[in-house]
Amino acid sequence: MRVLVIEDHVRMAELIERGLRRESYAVDVARTAERGVRLASANDYDALVLDLILPDADGFEVLRRVRASGQRTPVLVLTARDAVDDRVRGLDAGADDYLTKPFAFPEFLARIRALVRREPVPHPPILSLGDLTLDPARREVRRGTSPIELTPKEFALLHLFMRNPGIVLSRDRLIEHAWDVAYQGESNVVDVYIRYLREKIDRPFGRRSLETVRGLGYRLRNDAPDPA
Repeated sequence: MRVLVIEDHVRMAELIERGLRRESYAVDVARTAERGVRLASANDYDALVLDLILPDADGFEVLRRVRASGQRTPVLVLTARDAVDDRVRGLDAGADDYLTKPFAFPEFLARIRALVRREPVPHPPILSLGDLTLDPARREVRRGTSPIELTPKEFALLHLFMRNPGIVLSRDRLIEHAWDVAYQGESNVVDVYIRYLREKIDRPFGRRSLETVRGLGYRLRNDAPDPA
C-alpha cells in the first residue's frame, strides 16, 4: 500500500512516515501544497494524508485541485483545526475522513486501514438540461461556458431538479432533500431559495427554466433564451 503525506511540520511528517513504514506502507512525503498536488497527480496512491495548514496554499485548495484532476484517492484530513465549520468544509471539498491533532497513532492507523479497504468511488455522471450542466463530483454548475457559483443549499436543490427534469417537485420533497425531514423552520424557505436560484441560473441568461406550478410546487425544464 502506498500513502502520500502532505504535511509541512517536519517532526509530525517524520513521525507519520516512520509509523506507516513500520506497518509496511510505502510512503511519500510532500511539505508544500504544490509538491503534494504534483505527486498526487503523477502517482497512484491508496490513501492521502493532508494537513490543512501549508506554507504555500490552504489544504482546501489542495483538495479542490486533486479532485478537479479526476483523482479519487481516499483523503484523510489531519489538522489542528477542530471547528465544526472546518470539518464540514473539508468533507464537502472532497475529504473522506477527518482527524484532529493531537491524535492517538493507533486510531490514525485504523482510519487509514478503513480508507484503503473501501471500494473505489465511481465518478457520478455530469447532469445536463439544455446548456445547463451540473457536475456533482466537482460541485460545479455552468450555463453554457459560464460558471455559476451556488451555495450548498442552492446546489442541493438544483441537483434534485436536474435529476428529475420536467417533474413537479413539492415543497416538502425539496425540504427533505436540501434541509431535513424534521425541518421546523419558516414554511417559505423553499420559495426564497427558488428565487435565489432563478437569479443565478435563469435571469442573467434570459431564461425561465425554473417554473412555479401553482398549488403543487416547482419544476425545471429546458428553456431557450428569451427573444431579444
